[in-house]
Amino acid sequence: MNPKKKKIIKIAAILIVVGLLTGGGVMLYLFNMPHRNVQETSTDYSLSSTELVVEYLKSSDAADEKYLAEDGDSKVLEITGTVKKISEDFKGQKVILLQNKSDEAGVRCAFTTDTNPHVTSVKMGEIHTIKGVIRSGVSFDPDLELYENAILEKCDLIK
Repeated sequence: MNPKKKKIIKIAAILIVVGLLTGGGVMLYLFNMPHRNVQETSTDYSLSSTELVVEYLKSSDAADEKYLAEDGDSKVLEITGTVKKISEDFKGQKVILLQNKSDEAGVRCAFTTDTNPHVTSVKMGEIHTIKGVIRSGVSFDPDLELYENAILEKCDLIK
């Protein structure tokens, strides 16, 4: 093998090793980055479940612009409404649906394993305020003729 080919292979090997180390470092940083503490973060908006539903059904684009962020740093909301349903998702996290009787859709609030115990005293039909980060808004599927609920994550009850 001529010396020129050896030099090219050596440079390529060095570049690959540097690339792998850099990529690994970035992945390690992103994996260990602290998660957003929603409960310690100040609330961006306080509104009722009805107000959120009406706002999304009136103009989902304007509501998305107001509440959702592409970088994952969406707004923290405090939503007040009537508990229509209490369930559990596949991760074992409690889920409360806030929806008033006259509303077409509601707000699905998913709690965390840390905040799950706070749901034990909640009863259906009660009015509660729940704080969480919004992940998606209310929408209507014309093919199925069904409303999709808004989704809040990392929720906890406001006492």
